[in-house]
Parts: sequence; structure tokens; C-alpha cells
Amino acid sequence: MYSSVIVTARLHHKSISHPNMNETKEPRTRLRTIVVFSLLAFVFGAVIIFGYFATFSRPITTVIAVRHAEKKVEPQNQDPDLTPEGEARAKEIARMFADAGINVIYATQYKRTQETVKPLADQIGITPTLLQANQTEELAKQIQTNHRGQTIFVAGHNNTVPALVSILSGDTYPVIPESEYDNLYIITIYRFGKAKVIKLKYGSETTQGVGNGTMVPMKPQ
Repeated sequence: MYSSVIVTARLHHKSISHPNMNETKEPRTRLRTIVVFSLLAFVFGAVIIFGYFATFSRPITTVIAVRHAEKKVEPQNQDPDLTPEGEARAKEIARMFADAGINVIYATQYKRTQETVKPLADQIGITPTLLQANQTEELAKQIQTNHRGQTIFVAGHNNTVPALVSILSGDTYPVIPESEYDNLYIITIYRFGKAKVIKLKYGSETTQGVGNGTMVPMKPQ
């Protein structure tokens, strides 16, 4: 009789202990699920934040490029100065871009490009960097590597300026006619995607579309 009572009690004890064990396991399972989904949500959020900063907070490089201003016509002089009209155009450049946040100025070895940027350089206190006129590819490389996220002003020639714009944008721009000195290019370079080019006219209007010759060779001689 006593043994029957003991067996019955043990069975009764076991039967009432199972529900408690299941109740203990279920909260732990729910906790693990919550932790896993929380980690996944954190990782997903981090990916979104990284994508945002990589796409929308990327540094933008801005290049402002012009042909040198009007030069004196001196057949025996390969390095003439600017005319009074050219000097006025150079001052107009300084007026337009003194507050544009220019970080660096490029000109070539020729006086006409250096005189074109001189009023701007003097006003903002930047010494122009000089490159040979035929170093267009080197100039593009420096812009894309050394000046990322900056604003660069370039004074070049009627063939080197469109060549630079072509390299930076991936599109083809023709040689500027010899008679035109009022073209201005603004190239916006993004970290990803294609650069955007805006071509404008500035300063006094010049004769349009006359002459397609060039004075500066594009390749080293």
C-alpha cells in the first residue's frame, strides 16, 4: 500500500513539473529571437547610414575653366601680353569669383594665362600653380587626385581648355574659335557618376565662330 502511494506521488510530481519546464524554455527562445532580430536591424541600419554618407555626403570637386583673355596680336611674339580689353576681362573674373571659395589656381607658362588670373589671385591671396600648356592630362590627374572636394580655377588656351573639359567629363568638346574669349566652363565632378558641365558666356561679348587655329601644341615637341 505504501509503495503504491509513493509511486502515485512521484508520478503526480512528474506530471505537474513538465509545464514549468516548458514555460522556462519559451521565454529563452523568445529572448534569442529578439536578440537576433535586434542585431539584424542594427546591421541593416548601419548599411543604410553608410550608403547615405557614401552617396549624398561625398565630396564634390568644382572646376572653373576659361580661355585666357584677349591678347595682343604680335606675329613675331609667341608670348604676348593682354590687350586693355583682356585686362578688363581679367578684372571681371576677379569680381565674379573672388567669393567662390577658390582653393587653387592653375595657369600655363604663357603670360596671357598668368595675366588672366592675376587679379583673382591677388585678391584672394593664392599663388597660381604653373604647368606647361601641353600637360593637360597631368592637370586633369592633379585635379582628380590632389584637389578632390576643392574648387579649382584654370586659365588655359583655346585647345587645352576644351581638352581638359573633355577628360574630366568624358564628353568631347571642340576647340574654341580663335575669336572667342568669353566662354566659361563649370565642371562638377562627383565621387561616383558622370561629371556635369555647364558652359556659359561671361564679360564683354566677343566675335563668335571665327578661326579654328591653335597657337599651343597639345603634345610635347
